[in-house]
Amino acid sequence: MSATLRVEEHDTHVLATLDRPEKRNAIDQELVDALHALCARLEVERRTLVLTGAGGSFAAGADIAQLRERRAADALEGINTRCFQRIRALPMPVISVLDGYALGGGAELAYAADIRIGTPTLKIGNPETGLGIIAAAGATWRLPQIVGDALAAEMLLTGRILTADEALAAGLVSAVLEPEAALARATELAERIATLDPAATQATKRALLAPASAHPAIELSEQSVLFESDEKQRRMTEFLERRSRSTADDTERRSRSTADSTERKSQR
Repeated sequence: MSATLRVEEHDTHVLATLDRPEKRNAIDQELVDALHALCARLEVERRTLVLTGAGGSFAAGADIAQLRERRAADALEGINTRCFQRIRALPMPVISVLDGYALGGGAELAYAADIRIGTPTLKIGNPETGLGIIAAAGATWRLPQIVGDALAAEMLLTGRILTADEALAAGLVSAVLEPEAALARATELAERIATLDPAATQATKRALLAPASAHPAIELSEQSVLFESDEKQRRMTEFLERRSRSTADDTERRSRSTADSTERKSQR
């Protein structure tokens, strides 16, 4: 796909690795283009995406050399913004594994994921004002939704960088694990998602992404479609059959236990 984005196919998900380790995976135009191409695939194939970075970093920010040359027209084009919006809107979940630096644009890419898993070396935040710009690719609206207004304001206005433990305490990541274990956890989550009904998973994601004004109407609308689905009927029927078998097995075990107890008493 691209020298800057390594894509691996798995039965349950796609693993995409930002692969510019010599630049700490700084996000340049080639990487943005590669992410757009991957999104085009996943919008059709509808598979879970796991995002990670090579060389001990997720992404240390945007490529400053390219960013320095951008002007007003580039800002209005929203080069990173449109890319991260597209990732956020993917129909199936996006899981990011955050090792080492996730700064600036790298942090904003992480905020676009549905689930974030950190490693002990994680450093995440938005130091953009120190470079004479703002965090304009999602941080000012996504970060408050994730960590709350107070902490988001402190991070964005002071350039505060959170450690892994601070990110975990703030709910910015759901777990902190060693790199191999973090990737394994992401894989486990993708595998679990693959056992669930894709239509229900996609409906849940649409509801999660909907603005507050859309609730509860969106849940009722999504549920009305799912209530008519063959998959709902099949899964609920299987659930009831399993429960019926389990109840019958429990009854048989209790009956045998009672009979054994009665027999032992009669032998005394």
